[in-house]
Amino acid sequence: MRRRLTLLVAAVGVLVMVAFLVPLAVLVRTVAADRATARATADVQLLVTVVGTAPPETVRLTVDQLAVDTGRGVSVFLADGTVLGAPAPRTPAVTLAARGRSLTVESAAGREVVVAVQGRPEGTGVIRTLVPRAELTAGVTRAWLVLALLGALLVLVGLVVADRLAGTLVRPITALSAVSHRLANAELDARVAPAGPAELREVAGALNHLAERIQILLREEREQVADLSHRLRTPLTALRLEAESLRDPDDAARLTAAADGLERAVTGVIQRARWRSGTAATGGGCDAATVVGERVTFWSVLAEDTGRTVTLDLEPGPLPVRLSGDELAAAVDALLGNVFAHTPDGTPFTVRLAAEPDRVALTVADAGPGLPPGPVRRGASRAGSTGLGLDIAERAARASGGGLELSAAAGGGARVVLRLGAAPAA
Repeated sequence: MRRRLTLLVAAVGVLVMVAFLVPLAVLVRTVAADRATARATADVQLLVTVVGTAPPETVRLTVDQLAVDTGRGVSVFLADGTVLGAPAPRTPAVTLAARGRSLTVESAAGREVVVAVQGRPEGTGVIRTLVPRAELTAGVTRAWLVLALLGALLVLVGLVVADRLAGTLVRPITALSAVSHRLANAELDARVAPAGPAELREVAGALNHLAERIQILLREEREQVADLSHRLRTPLTALRLEAESLRDPDDAARLTAAADGLERAVTGVIQRARWRSGTAATGGGCDAATVVGERVTFWSVLAEDTGRTVTLDLEPGPLPVRLSGDELAAAVDALLGNVFAHTPDGTPFTVRLAAEPDRVALTVADAGPGLPPGPVRRGASRAGSTGLGLDIAERAARASGGGLELSAAAGGGARVVLRLGAAPAA
């Protein structure tokens, strides 16, 4: 921006200088030519009285003396054809002046000044002098050079001033950009010092106000999450006590495990809300084979109750990934929960975990109705759910350096591939 502003001022300055200096240069040349012509005319006028009254010999002596004094060649044409002074041809201007008309004409050699003189016995005499081109343009080149240097100096001064003014605009804008990037990186304590024109100072104040507002909103969100966690402690405790009071040890263990998983999920939500960075954190790593096996075993109980056949193709571990166990468990639960939520009872599904180059691929495929047409958006669902399941899985994949792929399964159902970044083996 600073360079563009400087170039703009340079272009405007050059145009102004050209518009000003070109007419001035033409005027200088015209004034120089007129001044030389006026001097020549004044020299010729000195001879008018002598040519009109004196005899030819006196006229010759006077013309020669004038030529010596002024360095200018002067010729006098008498009506009888005699030419006194500097030898010169009888030009059309001399012929015209012999009729009684004085004039100045341009010629290839310069500017010709002819003066008609009345009163001689033999007829009208004509005084002629030639102002050469060199005399007409004397001093013009030097004047043009001075004007050019002056114009260049003015443009240079304009560039320096423009650069300084552009700096006063660019520096506040650069500061605004730097602070906005810091805010984007979750440095919410970043502030910009208002500087520059009033408009930029207003933008700086608005950006600072926005940062303060973001801090307030995040603080309120953390407080709401903390309040939610506090409210959930009591029902979780009651659920755990109910589970422990069950007579069947298997049912008690299963419900207790479910309560523990719910508590871990709530704790994870609280921890994520307290992160200062807006980027996802992996929270260390885990063995994907162990986590996926545990979650499939958990969901297998519900699958058996709903008449679903579960096919587990689990590559022998360990398969370390750059994702915490809780995050991976939440992603697996989200994918398997979608199968139970969006397919009818009795629909079989397959869970496959395999190692790839620098990746670990988790594939969940079912034989249900498949995915609805159109893009899948966070918070949008066509089946009455929250629409956050796939988004949870995708964010977990991105946090580990992987991604999420959606496609149709071979049997016409849905196929979801969760690729996780592999972690180096310990």
